[in-house]
Amino acid sequence: MPINFGKFFNSIDGKTSDTPGKSRRATNPSTSELNPEVPLSTLDDVNRAVEIAQKAAPLWAAVPWDERVDAVGRLADALEANAEDLAKLIMMQQGKPPMWAHHEITTSVQWLRGFCNLSPPGTVIEDTEACKITTRYTPLGVVVGIVPWNFSIQLACAKIAPALITGNVFIWKPSPYTPYCTLKVAELASNIFPAGVVQALSGDDNLGQWLTQHPGVNMVSFTGSAAVGKQIVASCSKTLKRVTLELGGNDASIVCSDVDPLEVASKIGLVAFANAGQICIAVKRVYVHESVYDSVLAAFVGYAKALKVGMDADSFIGPISNERQYERIKSLLTDIEQSGLVVAAGSTRPLLDKAGYFIAPTIIDNPPDDARIVVEEQFGPILPVMKWSDEDDVIKRVNLTEFGLGASVWTRDTSQADRIAARLEAGNVWVNCHAEMQPSTPFSGHKQSGLGVEMGEDGLKAYCNVQSVWKKPAN
Repeated sequence: MPINFGKFFNSIDGKTSDTPGKSRRATNPSTSELNPEVPLSTLDDVNRAVEIAQKAAPLWAAVPWDERVDAVGRLADALEANAEDLAKLIMMQQGKPPMWAHHEITTSVQWLRGFCNLSPPGTVIEDTEACKITTRYTPLGVVVGIVPWNFSIQLACAKIAPALITGNVFIWKPSPYTPYCTLKVAELASNIFPAGVVQALSGDDNLGQWLTQHPGVNMVSFTGSAAVGKQIVASCSKTLKRVTLELGGNDASIVCSDVDPLEVASKIGLVAFANAGQICIAVKRVYVHESVYDSVLAAFVGYAKALKVGMDADSFIGPISNERQYERIKSLLTDIEQSGLVVAAGSTRPLLDKAGYFIAPTIIDNPPDDARIVVEEQFGPILPVMKWSDEDDVIKRVNLTEFGLGASVWTRDTSQADRIAARLEAGNVWVNCHAEMQPSTPFSGHKQSGLGVEMGEDGLKAYCNVQSVWKKPAN
C-alpha cells in the first residue's frame, strides 16, 4: 500500500494517534521549505504510551524467541516493500540525495535481517552431578530509543531489532528535525506487532526529558551528541534506568608511506564525505606520512572536486541537514578563513546559489593540531589533512582527544598496521577500511564517545537483565 505523504501521526497502542491543536513542522534542508505538520506530543501522550507499553511488555516477553525473530523479519520485508516511498521521505526530511536515501533503507533492511540471525545469549558455567549453573538473559521491559537526524531509520533499526528480539517493547522518539519517515515506519510496524510493542511519538525537546525521566521506562538507548548524552545519564540516574549511549566521535585515519595515493584518497574520501560528513564514524581527521603527503593531498583534492553537490540522481553530497548544524559549520568555515588556514579544495563560504543548506566538500591543507577543525567534531563536509613523520608521535596526536569512537590505519605492512592499531584509543579500529559495521559485531565508544555496547551478542545483552541460575538435585 502506498504511503500517505500528507498525514503524519503518532503510533500508540497499535493505532495512529493525533494531538488535536498541537502540531509542529520541520524544514526540508534542500529547499528551506516547511515540511508537513506532525504531532507535538504532550505529557499525556507519553504517559499513555508508557502505560500501554507496560501492559504489552510481559505479553511480548512470553512470545517465543523464534516468533519474535519472525516478526522482526516481517518488518524488514515491509521496509523493503515500501523502500521507494520511505526513501522519498528521507530525502524530504534529511536532505539525502537519492542514492544515499535508498542506501539507508537498503542497509536498514539488511540490519534487521542480520539481527534475526543472532542466537539467544546464555552460558552454561558448570554442569556436574552436584550442580548445574547457567546464565540467562531476561528482557528489561519498556525501552525508549532516542534516534538522531542523520540516519533516522538505519540507527533506529539497530535499537528496535535487538530490543524486540530479546523480548522488550519499544517507544521510538525521532529527532524533531526528522520525524516523518519514523512515523510511517511505526505505522508499518503496527500492522506486524501486537498493540503496544512498537510505538512512536513525535515532539520537541520536552519529549526526550519526559521519556527519560518517566518511572515506567526501564531503559534508554540514545545516539547523539556527548552533551545530550550526559543529560540523559543524569536524568536516568534518578530511577536507575539502564542506559546505552553512542555519542560523538573525531575519527582519525593514519596513512602510512606505502599506500597507493589515489586508492586511499578515494576510500577515505568516500567515508569522509558520505552524507555530507554527517556520520558519527566518518573520517574527520587524516594524518598522512610526509613522504607521500603531497601526492595523497592532491588525490584528496581531485576526489573532492569531482563530487557532485545537490539532490539529483547522481548527486553525492546533499545539504547540511538542519539550520542549527548549518550555522555551526559556517562558524567553523569562518574560523578557518580568519585563522589563515590553507584551503586546498572547496570554499570557506556556503553555496549561496542553492536554496538549501549546501556546503562544498572542502579540504584543509596541514592545519595545526590546535585548530578548531582538528579538535572539534565538524560533522560536515570539511576534511583536515595533516603531515606526520614519527610513528609514536602520530599515535599520540590521534589519541589526544576526548573522543574514542573509531580510527583506522592504512598500510600494506601488516606488522605496522598491527603495531599502530594496538595503541589506538577507540572502540572500533579498522585496517585499510573505515566505518564498517554489521549486526553480528559489537559496536562501542571509548572515552566520551559512548557508554555500553550496541550490536552483536553484547548488544543483545544490553537490553536484558542477566540472571544466574543454580540448580542442585534434591536430597
